[in-house]
Amino acid sequence: MSLAPRAVLVHRTTEYEELVARHGTHGQAAFFLASRGRDIAEVADRHRRTREALTEVAAAVPLTWRQARLERQDLDRFLFGPEDVVVVVGQDGLVANVAKYLTGQPVIGIDTDPGRNPAVLVRHRPRDAAALLASVPARAGRSDDLTMVEAVADDTQRLVALNEIYLGAAGHQTARYRLGLDGDRGAVEPQASSGVLVGTGTGATGWLRSVWQERGAGLPLPGPTEERLLWFVREAWPSPATGTSLVSGTLTDASRLHVTVESDRLIAFGDGMENDALQLTWGQTVRVGVADTRLRLVS
Repeated sequence: MSLAPRAVLVHRTTEYEELVARHGTHGQAAFFLASRGRDIAEVADRHRRTREALTEVAAAVPLTWRQARLERQDLDRFLFGPEDVVVVVGQDGLVANVAKYLTGQPVIGIDTDPGRNPAVLVRHRPRDAAALLASVPARAGRSDDLTMVEAVADDTQRLVALNEIYLGAAGHQTARYRLGLDGDRGAVEPQASSGVLVGTGTGATGWLRSVWQERGAGLPLPGPTEERLLWFVREAWPSPATGTSLVSGTLTDASRLHVTVESDRLIAFGDGMENDALQLTWGQTVRVGVADTRLRLVS
């Protein structure tokens, strides 16, 4: 007997909740903001809209389904099942945060603050939740399979991300490594830089785009479903021992960027989740390229 679908509602702590937790009460938080020329009403209003959206979406889950709520900070401790339908209630970035923990489960993005969010990934309003949830089990709803990026270390550590993977030093120290491309023995270069960024077409609306605008050098941005990535070395430093000739390029599903660590410790993390990073030590090699998994985003 198969399990009934489970709707997993993913959300995050609001700015208002963070303020009250830090200052103790609404009044103290309001005083703190007022003393700096800010009004807590705007933050409280966004909190109210977010909670109302979460309540409306929860009420739209079919009665025969199971239901779970999951806060962003608990993502790395939650076990998703194959029968799950993931409903992200919040911002675009929250969809990216959850993507790395999924293996093909459908994702519905619900925008809690229309007009403030770009709504690239949270494409729907709370009132649409009932119809969207009903369409998923029958596969009647249309979805996009978004390309993801992966980093695989030589000790089998693996990381996937929807927007981008950053590889560099924890903090602001210089990262030292040897960078090369699979299949091209001549293309290996020792480098010292602020790190390496590898991004997808979905990431082309965020951090990757900001680097591309400064350093695009004619490289076309990939589309969200295109099996192509862009990579950039950030602030490569020329010296007698390090070069700057390999600083940007394109990766397809048949190519990989490889980085061999020559620092005491480097990390690789995806989509801003630094608390869930690969830990890499001197001599280790990590390869970065198109992931074999996709994010199934209901459109």
